[in-house]
Amino acid sequence: MTGERRQQRRLRAVRVRATLIAALAVALALVAGGTALVLGLRSELSGDVRDAARARAQQVARVIDAGRGVPAPTVTDPAEEFLQVVDASGKVVAASSNVRGQPALARLSPGHSASVRTPLDEDPFLVVAAGAQDGDRKLVVLDGRAPAGVAEASSTVTRLLLIGLPVLLVLAAAATWAAVGLALRRVARAEAAQRRFVSDASHELRSPVAAVRQHAEVALAHPGRTDAGALATTVHDEAVRMQRLVDDLLLLARADEGAPAAPRRPVDLDDLVLEELRRLRSTTELRIDGTAVGAARVRGDEDALRRLVRNLGENAARHARTRVAFTLADTGDGRVRLVVEDDGPGIPAADRKRVFERFVRLDESRSREAGGAGLGLAIVAEVAAAHGGSVRVGDGARFVVTLPSGERN
Repeated sequence: MTGERRQQRRLRAVRVRATLIAALAVALALVAGGTALVLGLRSELSGDVRDAARARAQQVARVIDAGRGVPAPTVTDPAEEFLQVVDASGKVVAASSNVRGQPALARLSPGHSASVRTPLDEDPFLVVAAGAQDGDRKLVVLDGRAPAGVAEASSTVTRLLLIGLPVLLVLAAAATWAAVGLALRRVARAEAAQRRFVSDASHELRSPVAAVRQHAEVALAHPGRTDAGALATTVHDEAVRMQRLVDDLLLLARADEGAPAAPRRPVDLDDLVLEELRRLRSTTELRIDGTAVGAARVRGDEDALRRLVRNLGENAARHARTRVAFTLADTGDGRVRLVVEDDGPGIPAADRKRVFERFVRLDESRSREAGGAGLGLAIVAEVAAAHGGSVRVGDGARFVVTLPSGERN
């Protein structure tokens, strides 16, 4: 329990750190993006004001260049705009009524712009200069615009960002917290499953190793009373048992790692079933019924499918009282169905999904001699899933495997 609490504290600390880092990164990104947005908006709006001022100054300059004299500059909004025409010495030649009598507000080279303060307002005006020629005189037309709209729009966007960015930050932090929590729960489940898998595998391997060691120690202690044949048989049987267990573990480990599947070829599943029927008849005294085995072909890994059929046969033979029956048929809808059943005690409904988990042995078959290592049905489920099929337990002790059919040549 202490280990579980320690793991929970570690995962919680990881979750907090990940959320803080993500929130900080999002905050920096939002601040940078918001700043860029405000600066970009200000620049764009200021450019619009500058273009409008330049267009008006050039319009007045064209009138002067046309030889029609210096017009009396007028503006539509005296509070937001002014016009001046000055000569080379900076003397005001003409000005809009809102600045008439005032000294030149800006001395700019034609084509340039500047921000200057005027008696009209405490805020600076954006002034643009355009050159004009009135006879022998060189004149400069100055158009000034108050960028009040720029400041107002920028202020509005800034206020909206100050309200919206914290909300986005909170939402991002909440989403990160939830996503990291989900990922860590999966990691915790995977770690727990891995620890349980290693523990069970170690426990299963310890039994044959202990048996071999016990017989070897007896042989060493009493060499004269040791039956070499019996000792060799024991060592052989336990070695085969260990090899089978290791092979099963390797197969499941490759499945967990998503190892590339073996090349898929047409496989006559009925041949594999008939092969298992012959094996069971030669190794058990059970009545093995194969009368309902029909022709069926699938595409897949022949060795893996042979393992599936054999594991189902061994499981049925282990629990049967007198009879094991195989049924195989192509259902005609692109599927092949294999049914293996026995007349044993059956599997309770509550355990019908659990039997496909690794190292699961039901109460009536807990002994390793009777119940195996608890990997056979897990391998059946893995092989069926790898071939695009499924396996389920029906009423009693009836295992039904469904696989996609392959075309028979």
